Amino acid sequence: MADYREAPLATRPKTLDPAEYFNLSLDQRRAEEERAGLRAQLKRQYQMQLNNPHRKELIEDPALTRWVYARTNPYNHFRATKKTSLLGGLFGVVPLFVLYYVLKTDRDKKEEQIKAGTCDRKFKLAY
Repeated sequence: MADYREAPLATRPKTLDPAEYFNLSLDQRRAEEERAGLRAQLKRQYQMQLNNPHRKELIEDPALTRWVYARTNPYNHFRATKKTSLLGGLFGVVPLFVLYYVLKTDRDKKEEQIKAGTCDRKFKLAY
């Protein structure tokens, strides 16, 4: 833990803050255990419905429905942040400029060789 450094574009969740993680009161621990118990009960109930061999109806899981909706409509839930803007620039804009630079310098070099007469221009059917 002593070597841990914060990421520049991400924040640490409150649940992983050492000041709060190790200094939990008895009430907070009891509340977390109750929430974990409820999650376990809901998970078991869903697994029982899902694996029922005599099931005839469709199983509705609201959390799964919300997740699928968010995955199929990502632009409705997108929020522009510094991180997403940086990644969009790095993977969307920078490659275009790099490709333009590489092709332009290669073409200019080839043109200079042709003008100087040092280019070996063989007949090619395909470049």
